[in-house]
Amino acid sequence: MGVGAGPALGAVPNHRRRHFDERVVPHRRRSPLRLRDWRMGTKLATVLVVPSVAFLVLAGVQTSTLVGQTTVLSDFAEQVGIGRQITAAVHRVQQERDRTAGELAELRRAAGAADRTAAIEALEPLQAATDRAIADLRRAAEPLADADASWRVAYSEVLEAYDRVVYIRPAVPPAVLSSDTILSNYHRAVGTLLDLLAEPDPGQGRTALSDAVLRYVQFARVKELSSRIRAELYAAARAGRYGSEDQVVLSDLRAQQLTALGAFRVAATSEQIRRYDRMSVDPAFAAAAELEERSLPTGGAVPAVLPASQWWPASEKRQELLRQVEEDVLADAVRQADDAAAGQLRTTLLVAGGIVAVLLVAVLVSLLIGRSIARSMRLLRSQALRIAQVELPDALDRLRTVSGGVPHIEVAPAVVRSLDEIGELAEAFVAVHRSAVSVAVEQAAMRRNVNAMFVNLARRSQVLVERQLELLDDLEREENDPDQLENLFKLDHLAARMRRNDESLLVLAGTESTRRWQRPVALGAVLLAAAAEIEQYRRVRHESVPDLHLVGHAVGELVHLLAELLENATAFSRPDTVVSVNARVDGADAVIEITDRGLGMSPAALAEANGVLATPPAADVATVERMGLFVVSHLAARLGVRVRLHGGQQGLVAVLQLPGSLLAPAPAEQLAGRVPARMLTTGEGVAAAGGPDDQPVAGRRPATAPRQARPVPVRAEDVLTPATGGTGGGWWSRKAPSAPARPGPAMSAATPVTGGVNARGLPTRVPMAQLAAMSGSIRPQPGPSRHDPDPDAVGGMLSRLYSGVRRAEAEDTTEIPVPPTGGRSEGGRQ
Repeated sequence: MGVGAGPALGAVPNHRRRHFDERVVPHRRRSPLRLRDWRMGTKLATVLVVPSVAFLVLAGVQTSTLVGQTTVLSDFAEQVGIGRQITAAVHRVQQERDRTAGELAELRRAAGAADRTAAIEALEPLQAATDRAIADLRRAAEPLADADASWRVAYSEVLEAYDRVVYIRPAVPPAVLSSDTILSNYHRAVGTLLDLLAEPDPGQGRTALSDAVLRYVQFARVKELSSRIRAELYAAARAGRYGSEDQVVLSDLRAQQLTALGAFRVAATSEQIRRYDRMSVDPAFAAAAELEERSLPTGGAVPAVLPASQWWPASEKRQELLRQVEEDVLADAVRQADDAAAGQLRTTLLVAGGIVAVLLVAVLVSLLIGRSIARSMRLLRSQALRIAQVELPDALDRLRTVSGGVPHIEVAPAVVRSLDEIGELAEAFVAVHRSAVSVAVEQAAMRRNVNAMFVNLARRSQVLVERQLELLDDLEREENDPDQLENLFKLDHLAARMRRNDESLLVLAGTESTRRWQRPVALGAVLLAAAAEIEQYRRVRHESVPDLHLVGHAVGELVHLLAELLENATAFSRPDTVVSVNARVDGADAVIEITDRGLGMSPAALAEANGVLATPPAADVATVERMGLFVVSHLAARLGVRVRLHGGQQGLVAVLQLPGSLLAPAPAEQLAGRVPARMLTTGEGVAAAGGPDDQPVAGRRPATAPRQARPVPVRAEDVLTPATGGTGGGWWSRKAPSAPARPGPAMSAATPVTGGVNARGLPTRVPMAQLAAMSGSIRPQPGPSRHDPDPDAVGGMLSRLYSGVRRAEAEDTTEIPVPPTGGRSEGGRQ
């Protein structure tokens, strides 16, 4: 059995999908290492994250720099601020040192008669004041424990030098040590304090702050040199004379003082210079300066020794004035350092806040833009997938299966309404969708017009074929010449095949057949009618047929379906083989098997054919070339019959499973009468009539060929139309089936033929079913029926018929091309 291949198989019924497949390219694996395979959200996130991270890195570097500068200025401001405690400690150490120098000179002058108690009483208040100043310095320096290393080292040197001062104090009253040894410890303590005072460093690029530190450090050195001069003069006053090197030391101290004062005036601001000038004209300062001028050597005279009772109070007042100016200069530096630290802190906070604000705004704007792009892309992708996998296939299926007018297909607008490139892409995609639907609508309209042309041509051809068959019936009844009658039989078969081709055109056009049968028909009769539709009907053998009946409205299409399968089985098998037909009951269904001993099919071609039978394809050029498979597929789908092809031992087996809905109980009234003259002879009937050698086999003549009296060809309507005495319209003549003969007026020829009832219980009219009846009404009525021939005449007629058919087959199949082994014939058969 051979069948033609239809269109491409394996198509998924898209109209039944509920969810579209998001894997647009399922055969490709997405690699995270390929940039082009990244999802749009990942790409947008990368575009957002990478610049943000770079911005954060740069902003972090800038912020860390600003934070470092803020930390430096903050430490600088704290170190400058602790200068108050440092200068206070320097002032107290200077007082204690200067008074200790005078007391040591007095103790050495008086020798054994010195009043050591008076010296101790004079020094104890000064020592206590120094201890309090150092204690204040310790408390102020505690927050700077984590300051830079250089400041901590200088501070540790201060504490060490002061400890030496405390250690040397008990040696002052006994005067066992030299004055230089004792005073050198005080000088070292003051020097370390001045070094700690000069330790604050604002960093590079801040000359104003560096100048502020330089100003109060220079003035502190001026004050220190003034204190040293006071100590030398006070020691000489208490000793009553100058030492051998005192004038040299005084001259050196005065030179250093002038140098330090000049440096201060260079670095000081105008306000600080004016403040110093106002201090220098103060009467107390002028009195001390006048007393100091007496100690200066003039000409060759010996410098005067200042009275101790006058010099100490005057110098003390001058030192207090210098202390006030020192505090003012230091206060200016502290204020300037605090302002710089506060300004730097504000700048850092503003920059950090600006960075955070800019980052937040950039992230927010990027998120909004990215979300808008991602949302537009997501909507566009969703609409594209929905159109590609759901809407467009559904529209094409609707247009492909439409039977009436072409429906209006609504194309949804673009879901992305923006005016950017994505919106333009969405509009372009909708335009493509609309164009595709328009083309599909035009094709559906064209297909509908072509189907209408097919229907009209098939209807016209059917009318002509019916008239031709009726004319052949008349000629066959009037013809007595066996040779001429044999030619009429051939014409009769060709006309029957032409009628089936017209019905195939109707199936191709999607129109139901107009041949209807209203009452149940036996399954055996249906199988015989299908065999009668093919040219090589004598090769069909009905092995076993159960007593089943089929509903009348499905008989015509089922006969057509079986005829296509039978013709395919006989065409693709050897002429000297038979085609077996078996039927059995399978539960509530019925199963029909058609087995041939032909060429068979390859597994690939068999799978392809079964796919076409399972899913009826649309009509196209390939369908017309392989019309048999197309007709079987569509008729099976229309009737709900499941058709499958299986490979047999020598050929193919076509299995038809008839659903229970097509089965019907036997009719209540059976028409009794003689068997029609055109009844097809089954294999069992032939076997009963004669031996095996009497069965008709193609290519072999019978032993005897008795002359037939009035032979007529076997036709499907002779099988399905019950023999009655009247001439009522039969199933094959497009008329309603004749009812039993009853007295009364005859039914009008214009009575419409119905094809069952619809959902509301109303009869369904069969279009153009009256054409044959109308054409038959204008024909002349046949003469009176002739008497039946005797059995011998009938046997001779059939023998003559078989002889002519075998002779024709022998002439047609004298040279049969045999395909090479393993080769493939039409339809993929081997």
